[in-house]
Amino acid sequence: MRTVRESALDVLRARGMTTVFGNPGSTELPFLKHFPDDFRYVLGLQEAVVVGMADGYALASGTTALVNLHTGPGTGNAMGAMLNARANRTPMVVTAGQQVRAMLTMEALLSNPQPTLLPQPAVKWAYEPPRPADVPAALARAVQIAETPPHGPVFLSLPMDDFDAAVTEDEDRSALTTAARRVEHTAAPQPETVRSLAERIAAAGSAVLVVGDDVDAAGAWDAVVRLAERGGLPVWGAPASARVSFPHDHPLYRGELPPAIGPLARALEGHDLVVVIGAQVFRYYPYVPGPYLPGGAELVLLTRDADEAAKAPVGDAVVADLALTAQALAAHFPDREPAPAPHRPAPTPQTEDGLLPPGAALAAVVEGAPANTLWVNESPSNVPQFHQAARINTPGSYLFSAGGGLGFGAAAAVGAQLGAPDRPVVAVLGDGSVHYAVQALWTAAAYRVPVTFVVLSNARYAILQWFAQLEHAQGAPGLEIPGLDILAIAAGYGVRSRRAESAADLTKLVREATAQREGPVLIDVPVTTELPSL
Repeated sequence: MRTVRESALDVLRARGMTTVFGNPGSTELPFLKHFPDDFRYVLGLQEAVVVGMADGYALASGTTALVNLHTGPGTGNAMGAMLNARANRTPMVVTAGQQVRAMLTMEALLSNPQPTLLPQPAVKWAYEPPRPADVPAALARAVQIAETPPHGPVFLSLPMDDFDAAVTEDEDRSALTTAARRVEHTAAPQPETVRSLAERIAAAGSAVLVVGDDVDAAGAWDAVVRLAERGGLPVWGAPASARVSFPHDHPLYRGELPPAIGPLARALEGHDLVVVIGAQVFRYYPYVPGPYLPGGAELVLLTRDADEAAKAPVGDAVVADLALTAQALAAHFPDREPAPAPHRPAPTPQTEDGLLPPGAALAAVVEGAPANTLWVNESPSNVPQFHQAARINTPGSYLFSAGGGLGFGAAAAVGAQLGAPDRPVVAVLGDGSVHYAVQALWTAAAYRVPVTFVVLSNARYAILQWFAQLEHAQGAPGLEIPGLDILAIAAGYGVRSRRAESAADLTKLVREATAQREGPVLIDVPVTTELPSL
């Protein structure tokens, strides 16, 4: 008879999930023993970094990531990163070891007494199989749930003595049958619904599109571009977008909407119909009150997520496949040529007391990076300057955290490079942000992952200083972080590092770093502080 371990590994093989991101503890060793040669184990030094790497890997590769954590404490350490993964709509199976079943009732050391409650609400589903023989089938079901729109992480608690237990031939066969299932999630909209919406767009005095993260995630990029061009519709990015879902150099693109109620409505003034595709309505913060929409405007949301449709505070909604819906809508409009793109001058590289302004620094980074770069951004105060410089115009080329918690960037960049090994990955990080997942540098060095980390150093939490202004909270402590030596820290983790002395030097360093494939490089860039505005 075969063991639970053997059956579980075959389930994972059937789903192509042979890369495991983990930080092992004693309760995980029974799963990991005799680790098979066709699997790859990626070690992270802290559980939040492990989940962050898996997050970037899944988003970059378009596959479902597998994570292995250490019972309750490891799950607790990973919770912030799991919340980010939930907000990012990342398909991910998170497993955690559990104490042997014989000692669960007495809650022996390392027992997780309520394993299905601990990871909530960061996961779509949490489960502990009632019998050892149920472990392989539970893994197969977990993958299906993670891959059901809206995608997201799921959690399995696996007692450590389950893996050497035997499974019958029927149990083994049943789990593999479940794992082999393929479920297609493409709900086409009703033709009359499409026709009605097309008529509303045509009859509107000034319709506008707002595109969100799920356009890129769902493969609807080309269909949405076609709809915008055929309908002659200006396009805004949804506020606080975690992905780029429309080419930023396109003449119809207008920028990213501000993430506050009143300012967002003001940005949409003059439009009487707002068609939102693949975005929450809307991701607001901070609280700046006002109407949700300009006076007289109506809204229609196109989404794959029924919960997103239900929680929208305004407008109608259609729950259907985004690419099919956009394609069907576009067919109701004739071909037309978009107007030429407006001229946008590039920032002029300059220094201020030896420091580069963030916009000039980012322009220099973009100049040195290859055209097919996959960008990971966790410099929250410099997001507008980044998009102005990068002008991303291809799908699957930008990752940011939708969850609002720091620690995504450095870890996700390592995972993204593992998930997309043929593309250069450049992570733009704040000097505050990088320390939430600084252990990711060790993994990058240990596995020779050729990520280019660009750290914009201003010795402060600039985004919090911006919030302090908005919230009239000046004088709050803890917003300055002097004395960080990121070059020394990077060297301690085994990462080659340099400090950029000028814009030209920065471009040269990025060009050299992205051209090599020998391992990670970190570039420290001292910058001035420029606070964003609503």
